Amino acid sequence: MSKETKQNNFKFNPWWIYLAIGTVFVAMWISGQSRWVDTQKTSISRFYDFLEAGDVDKVEVDNDKFVTVFLKESALNKEAHKKIQKKDLLGNKNLGPHYSFQISSEDANFPKDLKEAKATKKISDYDYKTSSDFTDLLINLLPIIILVGFWIFMMRRMSSSSGGGGGGQIFSIGKSRAKLFDEKNDVKTTFKDVAGLEGAKEEIQEIVEFLKNPKKYTDLGGKIPKGALLVGPPGTGKTLLAKAVAGEAQVPFFSLSGSDFVEMFVGVGASRVRDLFKQAKEKSPAIIFIDEIDAVGRARGKNNFSGSNDERENTLNQLLTEMDGFGTDTSVIVLAATNRADVLDKALMRAGRFDRQIYVDLPDIRERKEIFEVHLSPLKKVENLDTDFLAKQTPGFSGADIANVCNEAALIAARNNKPAVDKQDFLDAVDRIVGGLEKKNKIITPEEKRAIAIHEAGHATVSWMLEHAAPLVKVTIVPRGQSLGAAWYLPEERQIVRPNQMLDEMCATMGGRAAEKVIFDNISTGALSDLEKVTKQARAMVTVYGLNEKLGNITYYDSSGQTDYNFSKPYSEETARTIDAEISIIIEAQYQRAINLLRENRDKLVQLADILIEKEVIFKDDLEMIFGRRPFEKEVFEQ
Repeated sequence: MSKETKQNNFKFNPWWIYLAIGTVFVAMWISGQSRWVDTQKTSISRFYDFLEAGDVDKVEVDNDKFVTVFLKESALNKEAHKKIQKKDLLGNKNLGPHYSFQISSEDANFPKDLKEAKATKKISDYDYKTSSDFTDLLINLLPIIILVGFWIFMMRRMSSSSGGGGGGQIFSIGKSRAKLFDEKNDVKTTFKDVAGLEGAKEEIQEIVEFLKNPKKYTDLGGKIPKGALLVGPPGTGKTLLAKAVAGEAQVPFFSLSGSDFVEMFVGVGASRVRDLFKQAKEKSPAIIFIDEIDAVGRARGKNNFSGSNDERENTLNQLLTEMDGFGTDTSVIVLAATNRADVLDKALMRAGRFDRQIYVDLPDIRERKEIFEVHLSPLKKVENLDTDFLAKQTPGFSGADIANVCNEAALIAARNNKPAVDKQDFLDAVDRIVGGLEKKNKIITPEEKRAIAIHEAGHATVSWMLEHAAPLVKVTIVPRGQSLGAAWYLPEERQIVRPNQMLDEMCATMGGRAAEKVIFDNISTGALSDLEKVTKQARAMVTVYGLNEKLGNITYYDSSGQTDYNFSKPYSEETARTIDAEISIIIEAQYQRAINLLRENRDKLVQLADILIEKEVIFKDDLEMIFGRRPFEKEVFEQ
């Protein structure tokens, strides 16, 4: 049994033949080197002198032309032979041959002289040999044969069509680098593994149905869509949906990235597009999935610094032609994913190429619960873990963020030697991901610690007093990441935002600096991130959403992204001054509003800061104990 197994595992490598031939040539060459010694050239006249002096031991004549002379061991010490090596390269005695020369037809008496020298015992022996010129030729050609063999080996490596990967495959550079998945491949992801995204899944499932049962749709005169574009923020599950299609569809599935078309050589991108669609048509019906299509599908002519013969544009032109041009085949459906749909070319987005645009948005609270349940299944967790609570604690999280939370929670539980992952581990994981790693060993003076506590208590106090500010979850003055303190809120998930809601949020954001002004009558650099946030919000109110009375119902937002490449603003200098003034007025008004609120509740602010200094972390219950229950608080923990 074991012998059979060994025989089955044995694989013959044809390169062993080349190795054996090379070894034979090397052995022949080495044997012809006469133990690696240099033979001195001499003449026939000097040979006769050596012969008369009694220095010669024996003579060999090769092909009646080449003569090699072996000296006696005693003769090697003479002055006449001082140029002869005493030892070879291996460290052994140099046994010869020591001299060599050639004879010609004029030296007809040479054989007779050798015979007489042996008879008179001047030499011990002589020998006539006949060697093959072919062997000498092979030995001389050995370096050339090795070089040619190495060149053939490299060219075969470079011309192999084994995928796109390694360097040097120059002859397959125009081949598509798409990875093919079919029903025989091990693709385990299905639509059951995709939580949430109900609308996107419905449309994607319908595309799979088009390919499985096209007659159902074409009998009524309809046409199968040629392409679907998945658009959405990073981490929302666009690539996961494509993997689910690969797992569900019983058709060949070609997967690649937009950057796989990009190459430094001219024309390679277009060649790979042609080869990709050629392969897909040969296996039709088939699906092509291009991830991050914005790498190749960016709008043409938007970059003023690139010429009209840009390689990326040539690749895009070929892609447009293959998707909807002369000779296209409707049995190939193209799926693509991007989070930069605003920069894609309009010709790529039109019907007939990408007939459907499927928006994959951030999950809402119900979808987050489903995503948590998917990622919690492989974890060893405590019983009765409240997934509703976890979903409510992660507003604005994408599917990838939730997967990261679950993994981080498991790591934290293992770090604390817990037998199972519990609720606190998930809360710590959210804090770790949002705020960064705790730095309890960071040196902070008591004065700085009090300033940080006042700042964070100011945020908590103002947000507690305002109706539309996000409800507080917890406040900490333990440094995390680059921040010295942080406040966690549970924002309401709104589809539209009104001006009073935005102003309340801005006022709560300015609460930290306002608290420093009220308590210390001085401000610090600790409000940098707060100022950046409110400045962006105020600018959006004025220039994007048209929520400013002085400028009126006007927006300078360009969804096409064209303004990114323009050197001029879409408004005059006078309007720019008005915009700057209105932004400043909005921010200063909310700053003064926060100061007034904190002056009215100064004692409670100081009390909250003292608790924060003592505990380093405070929760919603601590604020209720000081301020009482919020009169306008909504039941945010209910769906």
